Amino acid sequence: MQKRLINFAAERGLTLSAAQADTLVRYAQLVWEKKDFLNLTSASGLEEIISRHICDGLTAAAKINAMAHIKGIPTPQVADAGAGAGYIGLTLAVALEQAQVTLIESIEKRCSFMNWAVLQLGLKNAKIKNVRLGQGTKFAVDFLTERAMGQLPDILAICLRAVKPGGVFIAFQGELPQTHACDAASVGGTLLGVEPYTLPCDDKKRHLALFEKNAS
Repeated sequence: MQKRLINFAAERGLTLSAAQADTLVRYAQLVWEKKDFLNLTSASGLEEIISRHICDGLTAAAKINAMAHIKGIPTPQVADAGAGAGYIGLTLAVALEQAQVTLIESIEKRCSFMNWAVLQLGLKNAKIKNVRLGQGTKFAVDFLTERAMGQLPDILAICLRAVKPGGVFIAFQGELPQTHACDAASVGGTLLGVEPYTLPCDDKKRHLALFEKNAS
């Protein structure tokens, strides 16, 4: 499993050490250990957690790593909205050791699991916020990811508000991206592009939709 993660990351231009890969496998094991009690996943086993969920997180990590380098941001502030069990956010924290990662989740029991996982894994660059994005707490991060909050046209404005001017919102999209239904300019953003990718679990084409927040 570790080698699969290292190779998957390398194919996307991201260097993942053996220790980082081991931490990600241990995280998958924690999810599997608590899955029934917390209803964390519908995955059939560790292999699916790794190939479907953690590899999704590595795809975003590779993109953030590349963009942070281009933008000259050595210690990026990153957040994951609607973090759930932490598939994306905790993977980002493990893979991007130079980043500070905030996992935003409105359901308390999921936050409790993620806080426990952070302690078990010894992560120093991840923190959990038990809030709903757009309600109360304000964020201003360099990069924001989202995979399960809702339909892209409904959440684009909320997500862009949590990003600094010049920062990037990264939305996970399926085979048919919803970017055509979004008017990014009307909510202060610019669509940078829609990038296809696949995961080890199947050949289904997925996409990352990238939106930059315009300078005010």
